[in-house]
Amino acid sequence: MTTTNSGKMHNNEVQIDASLVKRLLEVQFPHWAELSLTRIKSSGTDNAIFRLGEELAVRLPRIDWATGQAELERIWLPKLAPHLPLAIPAPIAIGVPAEGYPWEWAVYRWFKGEDAIVGTIDDLGQAATDIAQFVDAMQRIDLGSEITPPPSSRGLSLAPRDLGVRKAIAELEGMIDQRSATLAWEEALRAPDWQGAGVWIHGDIHAGNLLIEQGRISAVIDFGCMGLGDPACDMLFAWSILTGETRPIFQAELQPDDATWARGRGYALSMGLIALPYYKDTNPVFASVAKRIINEVLTDFKNRNQE
Repeated sequence: MTTTNSGKMHNNEVQIDASLVKRLLEVQFPHWAELSLTRIKSSGTDNAIFRLGEELAVRLPRIDWATGQAELERIWLPKLAPHLPLAIPAPIAIGVPAEGYPWEWAVYRWFKGEDAIVGTIDDLGQAATDIAQFVDAMQRIDLGSEITPPPSSRGLSLAPRDLGVRKAIAELEGMIDQRSATLAWEEALRAPDWQGAGVWIHGDIHAGNLLIEQGRISAVIDFGCMGLGDPACDMLFAWSILTGETRPIFQAELQPDDATWARGRGYALSMGLIALPYYKDTNPVFASVAKRIINEVLTDFKNRNQE
């Protein structure tokens, strides 16, 4: 797992430590309370994670916007898992607010491996194919007319992100090429909106949400943004992990239309731009992921406009 400091990343996040988690376990899941408990210093921004014994993990929202993820995953991930070519998690127990902690929290099975921020992918071309097949499988899921899937919190038009993106660009003076970032963003805004029915998307496929085992992507985690939406959101992977040489493999395998690819590039840029100024001091590991996304998108933009 990626490590960073265990300090607060958000002004209004709650204080979470091993003592609190131990008390929650003792009251609600006493059969696990005697297992060893170790905080994982993850670069994740929404949840505090503790390893519980050898086989389990405890995940607790740090901030109010992350609440409800465990219940969302409990309901939907067991339904999605049979349709997907990579492992995905699912809560095995949901805890309730107690001991001064205000939200639901969850216990999961522990997944082996390192996240893709620190883990080494042996073959990026294979990774491009693997995630393209995962994204395609997600998009093809049909659970039947009697089940109404939730909308994704991120599967929307790019337009509502415009104000936040321009604010972020202004805050990044000296850190990025602001002119190119603005032009690349405005190019993305001109792409036609998605006109089809919403499809299943993960919504956050970046390096921190992919696990690597023996050099290959083995699992996709953190489905807090999943639901039906614009398939462009899951193009984020292409800009978080891949290179100019390997993105065409992902694109050829998935075959998104040109507008979806353009929106996906813009969505990735917006994610990087908004995250970088927010996390550059409190979560430098995740900020480095954001900076890489920006660099990949802007390099692509400049190359295309030199042709």
